Amino acid sequence: MSPPAVINLSERFDSFSDHWNPRIVGRYNGNEIRIAKVEGEFTWHSHAETDELFLVISGDFAIEFRDGVKRIAAGEMVVVPKGVEHRPIANGECRILMLDAEGEPNTGANPSAYTRQTLETL
Repeated sequence: MSPPAVINLSERFDSFSDHWNPRIVGRYNGNEIRIAKVEGEFTWHSHAETDELFLVISGDFAIEFRDGVKRIAAGEMVVVPKGVEHRPIANGECRILMLDAEGEPNTGANPSAYTRQTLETL
């Protein structure tokens, strides 16, 4: 077996320009490593069966919860517990990395204009 490939996140981010359209850059133990450029407000949603991790690579990012807002700076991360409603917000363009269960819709059980039926793998 050959050694695993190194993933250059800067190159992967530079390969697309649209917002709120996650791409898969890796998989492990039934999970997907996703990256996205985001800007503005996403929709309220939750994931009933799985937690969701957000790691901010760059930008001014926050997640709104029903009881308040958590700001997440570049280099910081937050894990949203399963079933917790949340709404990501980006003040200007941000680059984020997310860990989600394989096949989990990006809008959970709350379909919207931001729902992506199939995610591109980079």
